[in-house]
Amino acid sequence: MTTPIRLLIADDHPLLRAGLRQVIATDPRLQIIAEAADGATALQLLATHQPEVAVLDIEMPQLTGFALLRELRAQRLKTAVVFLTMYSDEEMFNEALDLGALGYVLKDSATTDITGAIRAAASGQPYISSAIATYLFNRATRATTLVQQIPPLNDLTPTERRVLKMIADNKTSKEIGAELFISYRTVENHRANICQKLSLKGSHSLLKFAFDHKSEL
Repeated sequence: MTTPIRLLIADDHPLLRAGLRQVIATDPRLQIIAEAADGATALQLLATHQPEVAVLDIEMPQLTGFALLRELRAQRLKTAVVFLTMYSDEEMFNEALDLGALGYVLKDSATTDITGAIRAAASGQPYISSAIATYLFNRATRATTLVQQIPPLNDLTPTERRVLKMIADNKTSKEIGAELFISYRTVENHRANICQKLSLKGSHSLLKFAFDHKSEL
């Protein structure tokens, strides 16, 4: 028998959680092992149980879904995150993906989308509600345009691109070094190499570039 995908659901609306339970129960491959009504409780449960997938609302008391995902990554917890939200605007969508979410499902389509999103996230694949699928296309188009406009971006090594993305997340060289298991000096060398390849000059130019192009990195 296939081992079920263990998951946590977190939303401050009891009726919505009850509805999710009913939908998820129709798929024998999925198993809810914990529920939370706020972000702080969800974080504690995730650290304790470490499920394969967490289905999170974005707006929750004590700790938002975005803040919770940042904490998950800071604690190096491997749980994949699917956001289930009413927010259909593109800026929120891009922020969710920038933070590393694998799923973005609108509550209006939860009945048809949520089980597929959970299974996709558990296997490391993205899942986006069809109503906002154009956002993913726009994101890819912007990334392609950025590469065309700034050819040196292709010259960055995979590690340098990762460092640049972490700079866009406002992480310090010390924090980047800790996350990548490299020294502070090595991070500073990467930053210098990135600046040279992108022809960036000035103490804040790299940070500004990373912020300006965060959604394309």
